[in-house]
Amino acid sequence: MTEDVSIRVEGGVGRITLTRPSALHALNTPMCAAILTALQGWSGDDAVNLVLIDHQEGTRGFCAGGDIRMLAESGAGDASEARAFFAVEYRMNVALDEFPKPVLAIMDGVTMGGGVGLSVHGSHRVATERTLFAMPETGIGLFPDVGGGWFLPRLAGELGTWLALTGDRLKGQDVAAAGVATHFLPSELVPNLMKQIASADFSVGAAEMLNEILRTLTHSIPAGGFEANRAVIDTCFAFDNAEEIVSALEADGGDWALSQVKSLRSKSPETVKVALRQLREGRQLTSFRDNMQMEYRIGWRKVQSHDFQEGVRAVIIDKDNAPSWDPATIEDVPDEMVDKYFAPLGEDELTF
Repeated sequence: MTEDVSIRVEGGVGRITLTRPSALHALNTPMCAAILTALQGWSGDDAVNLVLIDHQEGTRGFCAGGDIRMLAESGAGDASEARAFFAVEYRMNVALDEFPKPVLAIMDGVTMGGGVGLSVHGSHRVATERTLFAMPETGIGLFPDVGGGWFLPRLAGELGTWLALTGDRLKGQDVAAAGVATHFLPSELVPNLMKQIASADFSVGAAEMLNEILRTLTHSIPAGGFEANRAVIDTCFAFDNAEEIVSALEADGGDWALSQVKSLRSKSPETVKVALRQLREGRQLTSFRDNMQMEYRIGWRKVQSHDFQEGVRAVIIDKDNAPSWDPATIEDVPDEMVDKYFAPLGEDELTF
């Protein structure tokens, strides 16, 4: 167990509460291991009818991601610690995706990277006006993992491709409008939601009971703010290679389209191409486990890549925000550089 997450059962509800406020509840290996163990135990436990995931009351953020500094330090060496983290985190993602009972995540605050993986694979996901969603990994030379290859291409149109490649953010109601969250609730009503869950009997028809509670509390979801640029997103981000996406945005010529070119040009060129292939392959897969095995192959290698090491240096360590990517442009990234991330790992493959 770990002091960074509180795990208990209360009235038939399996409670997972993140308690690492100093790091905005970012996940580390012991946290993921504890959550995985709990999910495995609760899966067949008739005393647990519902799982609720939230963060410590009165603290900021839901979950800001994973322990990026650890991944970089490990990747600078033999990468064994980073790979061990990915293995347990990805098994946790699979356990959430396959959990046979309702899983409710309260995404109140920053929800990025690993925090997305902890919430988006559950059946019920509540955003509030404080929710800030992003998969910003291309900006540090990593990639949108924790199941990004599965859920992002299954968002409407090319929303997932846009979010993955640019790392752009969604806020509040837009998180639900995009389908990342299933419900929207003003944060002032979260205590009411928690009280109703605490007093409900989920022993029969847990999903129906939870749906009814959410129906009475949550607000209708208006069209997302991104809809103003939806035609550009769906047209320009539909291509299967990054050069064509950039060309399409440049040909569009609108202010928003050109701002996306600027954003893409600031990211790790190698990672933009890796992420795009990840999403295109993930869209074709029929098994979430297969997707996570693919992502483990990428992560296994990516932590030791030049661009990840450089991205962490520029954004997290030195904070000069001036990474020196290699290759320097999308056009300079050869196919074989991308191919290597997707090659089988042999005896090092992730198993479940």
